[in-house]
Amino acid sequence: VLHGQETDKEHLPKPAIRPYPVQYVRPWQSKDGESVLIRPIRPEDEPLMVRFHEPLTDRSVYLRYFHMIGLGQRVAHDRLARICFVDYDREIALVAERRDPASGERQIVGVGRLVKAHGQNDAEVAVLVSDGFQRRGLGTELASRLVEIARVEGCDRVVAELLPENEAMQSVFLHLGFKLRHSIRDGLTKAALHLDAVPSLPARV
Repeated sequence: VLHGQETDKEHLPKPAIRPYPVQYVRPWQSKDGESVLIRPIRPEDEPLMVRFHEPLTDRSVYLRYFHMIGLGQRVAHDRLARICFVDYDREIALVAERRDPASGERQIVGVGRLVKAHGQNDAEVAVLVSDGFQRRGLGTELASRLVEIARVEGCDRVVAELLPENEAMQSVFLHLGFKLRHSIRDGLTKAALHLDAVPSLPARV
């Protein structure tokens, strides 16, 4: 017995492992009208993540990870197990899932990740969209939802690091109110958004 039946919900003890955050599951529609479900990642998504990585171009991989990582390394079980089985208290990974019109199979077409910094109240965001789904608004939507989540989770600031040639994601972050600066020391573009400086984004249905 963990607690008596008469215990009010607001007085329930906090579980050691945070439950799946169903409050972050919401549908979305792309610019061309395709329906997509954006939801937190689950451990059983590993096979879908393998298929997500298989068609990625070298350029998409390079812009996301800052260097080339072979497919075998990206889809290795040890790596994907860490990515899919997350501690929702420390990080939230969102996946964008659609049904393939031809086969009806589930597909992941985008992944966004928000990782809280240890010992700080910052969170780092990163987004990767499959090549076939780029320029359809998904990257902006994933980044926008992660900013919303960071605000709900009580973070003070959201940060990101980008390659200077990643103009698409720089545009996304500028659209969301981030400030960009180029770091000569490490050759990266740094993006930062202070959450108390902008109003909450409108809720989506």
